[in-house]
Amino acid sequence: MKKSLCVVKGLFLVALSCVTGVLPAITFAQAQDNDKSVKQDVKDAGHSTKEATKKTGSSIKKGTKKVVNKSATKTADTADKVADKTKP
Repeated sequence: MKKSLCVVKGLFLVALSCVTGVLPAITFAQAQDNDKSVKQDVKDAGHSTKEATKKTGSSIKKGTKKVVNKSATKTADTADKVADKTKP
């Protein structure tokens, strides 16, 4: 009985010594994975922001062109009306 108790204590000590060596390695490996994940998340956010900016700029350009063309058309129409009224 005493011999089996000593064996159990020995195995318990070996298991504890292994755990103290393995746990930091596991947590370090997870920390590196999280760092990579965070880096990738930041990169993805940057790319998304870039694409959104390009899309917004394109929409603004398109809208500005519409406004300029419409105002030029209205200006020409108004000029024609004034020219018609001022003809002798």
